[in-house]
Amino acid sequence: MIHRTAIVDPTAHLGADVTVGPYAIVGPHVTVGDRTGIAAHVVIERNTRVGSGVKIGYGTVIGNDPQDLKYKGEETWVEIGDGTIIREYCTINRGTSATGRTAIGQRCFIMTYVHIAHDCVIGNDVILANGIQMAGHVTIEDRAIVSGLVPIHQFVRIGTYAFVGGGSRVNQDVPPFTKAVGNPVHLYGLNSVGLQRAGFSPDVKLALKRAYRLLFNSDLTVSQGIARARIELPQVPEVEKFLTFIEASQRGVMV
Repeated sequence: MIHRTAIVDPTAHLGADVTVGPYAIVGPHVTVGDRTGIAAHVVIERNTRVGSGVKIGYGTVIGNDPQDLKYKGEETWVEIGDGTIIREYCTINRGTSATGRTAIGQRCFIMTYVHIAHDCVIGNDVILANGIQMAGHVTIEDRAIVSGLVPIHQFVRIGTYAFVGGGSRVNQDVPPFTKAVGNPVHLYGLNSVGLQRAGFSPDVKLALKRAYRLLFNSDLTVSQGIARARIELPQVPEVEKFLTFIEASQRGVMV
């Protein structure tokens, strides 16, 4: 299952039924789970843990040094969860000493030419469309969708079930369950299509809509809106997640 032109370092460990295509390189201290497919000309440079059933597309480079001038050669890692698909010509850098790792969850779909920089954390079931360029320390939570050609500023967070439209420049946090579009980017209400597809109940969707209106479509400040929401709205986990995400924002939340 390893092509005769591929190079696999003696310290690498490949699971059962792994395929390694022509001219691929699997470097030192790389672990690859069962049934993973590594296409031609892929480079997994070093210190990378790849789960089971992962598909890595032609020309992708994973586990190379972080593009950070503070990096001085510390031991850092990339981790990729089971069932994730990474298409052609993506680049995924190792972490820095700040966190020690760049992490991608399970069942993600990462399309062509995506760059994931050092210390980024991607949750489960995330979709990243073509040409997304992520700076360091970005966090994208479970089931978020980011459309194509989106640059994402360092330390930005994109919340669970959020949707970011194509070509948007994301320089502030995107709250969970919301839709952000444009350049400059703005919020345009809840990600109602995503919530419907995910099967959220009408009561949860109504509570989230009321919370959104209190924070972003009223005369209240954000802190006043959060306080009112906790008093007036049903205590459902989704609303609390929405509120705590905004409270914890360091870069500020787009409006």
